Amino acid sequence: MHRRLIAPGALATASLMLAIPASAADFSPGAPGIGDPYYPAYGNGGYDVSHYDLRLKYRPATDELEGTATLLARTTKDLSRFDLDFLLDVSEVRVNGAKASFTTSGEHELEITPKSPLAKGTSVTVVVRYSGVPSSKQAYGFTSWHRTPDGGVGANEPEAAWWWFPSNDHPLDKATYDVSVLVPDGSQAISNGTLQSTSSRLGWTRYSWRSDKPQATYLATLAVGKFDITTGTTDSGIPVVNAYSKDLGANSGAARASVERSGEIADWLSGYFGPYPFNALGGYVPNTTTGYALETQTRPFYSPRQFANGSNTSVVVHELAHQWYGDLVSVRGWKDIWVNEGFARYAQWLWSEHEGEGTAQELADYVYASHPADDAFWTVRPGDPGPANQFDLAVYDRGALALQALRNEIGDEAFFAVLKGWPQKYAYGNASVADFRRYAEEVSGQPLAALFDTWLFQPSKPAAPAARGASIAKAAGSAKASVQPKSWKKIAATNDVHEHGE
Repeated sequence: MHRRLIAPGALATASLMLAIPASAADFSPGAPGIGDPYYPAYGNGGYDVSHYDLRLKYRPATDELEGTATLLARTTKDLSRFDLDFLLDVSEVRVNGAKASFTTSGEHELEITPKSPLAKGTSVTVVVRYSGVPSSKQAYGFTSWHRTPDGGVGANEPEAAWWWFPSNDHPLDKATYDVSVLVPDGSQAISNGTLQSTSSRLGWTRYSWRSDKPQATYLATLAVGKFDITTGTTDSGIPVVNAYSKDLGANSGAARASVERSGEIADWLSGYFGPYPFNALGGYVPNTTTGYALETQTRPFYSPRQFANGSNTSVVVHELAHQWYGDLVSVRGWKDIWVNEGFARYAQWLWSEHEGEGTAQELADYVYASHPADDAFWTVRPGDPGPANQFDLAVYDRGALALQALRNEIGDEAFFAVLKGWPQKYAYGNASVADFRRYAEEVSGQPLAALFDTWLFQPSKPAAPAARGASIAKAAGSAKASVQPKSWKKIAATNDVHEHGE
């Protein structure tokens, strides 16, 4: 051991240096984006949110929203200022109790400069007071807030939060939520999680909802309107809350006949994906003109148009499968969307099998045979489709086809072990396509890089030898391969399930 002698003066100087805090020059602004190449301005750098407390008041007749958002966060670098993603009009911001200055920039950035710089690792409480008319706001030419005859709905992907609460809007920053909403008597407020309380006073009723597991910002939802609400409990003991606009008209019966089966379907899915990961379940169908559905955590959003041709449990299967694949385990980056959509589509194929309306293999063969080699369908790479094709049909159907190829390659025992083990491995966190491939290799004991490249990353139709090698379309070119499975029309009816409703 070597002992280094330090003169007393030097020791005093070193101690003094340790006691001096970082100078203002050492602090810098947090990045205006979290670093996702698909959406460079989405999310923010420099901090991580652990909890959102949203206390809101909404007037359905005029679409006016007032709110106080309290964010609990921790800094991840020395911050001179930081951004939130938000569109409504801000009247005051406080950081750790002190008034902060703020301004706006870009399409949806709220820039906040605290009274004092924030050192890395600091716990931060941010309070934002705001108001506005969400339906009057647009970013990038669209809105994610949907007016209804009796209120409004916040639901969209990959962004919805900006229209009703300030946030770090990217799936990498998941948090818990308390959402408390004051609405006029006769209206109801629907959100995620469990209803903690309701209270009425002077013509207004407050609904307080809680999501106690980490939740991505785009999975937070708010719907205000006049709803018929049903409650129940699944066989596994999960409380179910469903809500239907009272003016769904001819779509009402089909919507109820589908969404009321949520408990049954969630219990069935748990056989493939493991125990249901949250303490609340359900769905809601507001009277929107949008065509899509969305896996808003614990309480998916469904457009009435999903039920225009009758009941469709397949779309309910899709959104509930996302509770594991998309909500419990969220994308690391938006390029990893296959880990959400390919699996939710494959769950629909498994449901078809369960219902005796076509096996997953028959559906895979039909998809393969239905798209000739020169079809643009094959040019979209589900493993990294690009932002313009993030919700392209190929991400769903070609994505599910890749899973059937994987199933045939590694066998049912390993495949279903992967399906069930993956959500547990990355529970309440984030993961990528590459993470999934490594996990499948670990469970199966097989190298899978070539298979993943062929089915997820090549912008071309897998050649017949590769397809037959993966037991896809063994009857390619035959009449059998082109027979449409009975479930196909119901599955195809959900093809626009996540298209923007701009």
